[in-house]
Amino acid sequence: MNREQNKKHEREDFFIAEQMKLATQIDLTNHVDISCLKYVAGVDLAYWKEDSTEYAVCCIVVFDYLTKEIVEKKHCMGKIEVPYIPGCLAFREVDLVLETVRLLEHSVELYVFDGNGYLHPRHMGLATHAGILLGVPTIGVAKSYYKVENVDYIEPENQVFAYEDIVINGEVYGRVLRTHKNVRPIFLSVGNLIDMETAMEVTKYFVTKESHIPMPTRCADIMTHEMRKSCQTKMAE
Repeated sequence: MNREQNKKHEREDFFIAEQMKLATQIDLTNHVDISCLKYVAGVDLAYWKEDSTEYAVCCIVVFDYLTKEIVEKKHCMGKIEVPYIPGCLAFREVDLVLETVRLLEHSVELYVFDGNGYLHPRHMGLATHAGILLGVPTIGVAKSYYKVENVDYIEPENQVFAYEDIVINGEVYGRVLRTHKNVRPIFLSVGNLIDMETAMEVTKYFVTKESHIPMPTRCADIMTHEMRKSCQTKMAE
C-alpha cells in the first residue's frame, strides 16, 4: 500500500470515528410545530473541476411556509479539499453548507437537504450531520436510493403519496415516497430533531403538480446549476 492510500485509509478511519461520536447526538423526537412554522429552506450543492482542483457551490433557498413564496436565496462557492470517501460525503460538503447558512438573513426553522439523513450506514448523511451542527431540525430528500447493508427498497403502489418504509435490521432508516403517479419515487429520511411523520407532512406540502420533488430542494437544485455556470464563467474571465 502506497503513501496516498495509507493517508486515505487514515482519513476514512478518522471520519468514521467522528460519525460514530456525532451519531450519539441524534435526536429523532419531533421539535417542529407545523402550525407555527415560518421559514423552511432547501439546500443543495453542485461540483465542477478546473484543471485538477475541485470546486463546489452550495445554494440555499428560503421559503415562507405559509405562502410557499421564496423570501431569500444565498450561495457560497469554495474549493473541495476532502477526497470522496463512500459513506463520508458530508465531510466534503458540511463546511460550505455552514458558511452559506451564515449568510442568511432569515431565521430558518427547518432545512430540507437534497440528499440523505438517517438513511446511511451510520445514520450520518449530510442532513443529519449538518442538523446536529446547526441545532435545527433537518430532513433529507434524495432522488436516488442509497443502498445500506445491501437492502433493497420495496416499490410503493403507483398512487399519489403511496409509500413504503425502508426497514433494515428491524429499524426504519427512511421512507420511499411516490409523490406523483407514473413517476419514480423519492427517498425521504429524517435528519435531526424531527420525526418521520412530520417530515412526511412537510414534504407532501411542498410537492406541486409541476414537480414530484418538494419545492425547497427543487429550487435549490435549479439554483446550483445556475450558480455553477456563473462561477465557472467568472473563473474563466
